Amino acid sequence: MNTSITISFLEEIYPKIKEDKLFGKWITLSDIEPLVSSLNKNLFQLDLLGKSEQNRNIFKLKLGNGRKKIMIWSQMHGNESTGTKALFDLFNFFESYSEHNIAKSILDNCTITFIPMLNPDGALAYTRVNAKNIDLNRDAVDLLACESKLLRNTLDIINPKFCFNLHDQRTIFGVEGKNQPATISFLAPSEEESRKITSGRKETMNVIIAMNNLLQSIIPNQVGRYTDEFYPTATGDNFQKLGHNTILIEAGHYKDDYNREEVRKFNFYSLLKGLLHISTSDNFSTYKSYFDIPNNNKQFFDVIHRYKNKEDIAYQYEDKIIDNQFVSTLKKHQEGNLKEHIGHNEIVFEY
Repeated sequence: MNTSITISFLEEIYPKIKEDKLFGKWITLSDIEPLVSSLNKNLFQLDLLGKSEQNRNIFKLKLGNGRKKIMIWSQMHGNESTGTKALFDLFNFFESYSEHNIAKSILDNCTITFIPMLNPDGALAYTRVNAKNIDLNRDAVDLLACESKLLRNTLDIINPKFCFNLHDQRTIFGVEGKNQPATISFLAPSEEESRKITSGRKETMNVIIAMNNLLQSIIPNQVGRYTDEFYPTATGDNFQKLGHNTILIEAGHYKDDYNREEVRKFNFYSLLKGLLHISTSDNFSTYKSYFDIPNNNKQFFDVIHRYKNKEDIAYQYEDKIIDNQFVSTLKKHQEGNLKEHIGHNEIVFEY
């Protein structure tokens, strides 16, 4: 059975499975709830996982019947929605191509549990934190938020071998040595302060290598490696420490893609490749080429005004919800010698 993924196959199918009811950066529960309800009940098992701090629904979806258990969640930071859009593209793929060899391999070998919006209160307010001002990604130890408890309880019940933790990163990040934006960044989280390369981290790195190899054929030099500094209260670090190999995917910037519609596509490609790799592999020990992925760096600004006879000025977009509308405003961020920085857009003034 041929289960290889090619870019030509992905480029052919993606326009057909992209969920066009989700667009832009402000994705809320009201956007996804009807989509969740309309999923094929013969393919997906839908449950209400629980309620948010403000009593909004948090859903759990189960797909596949295989022995390899996987858990995927998105929007634990409410204002990081690219992963959620990519998940619904992925759901559409399984509905439309359930008999394809790629889908069949995943469905037959894996059981996947999805939480497609962990923080619906933060999503509505377009904030990183939940309704009680708690960063769910720094609440893995104290479990102060009800959303954090739901995530941890699900982890304990499912006992997944692999997890995918979906986030967005700021437009400031580039790929070290490439002068390119970090369109997608990966991380195999550390388990303790020394950043020891444990057997679990090796397995996490192995899956990331497969995803990176695919992306390099379509966005070469635009894939970065997120810092593996150990955060004692972070979700990925703690889940990895508990023995659940946790793959962090950070969706970043692609040229002129401030709505992150291109990036969601690359996020979908990464997820599908990662799931297929897990489904078809039993040995995840190869890991060293993970370190060939360049580090992220903070090299970019959204706009730089460059002047001949005075200091450059850098601007960043600031996103807010104003009168129930998503508003993105360019704000002055830094002034000075910015020769070491790159603007996603640059304007040169001859004075």
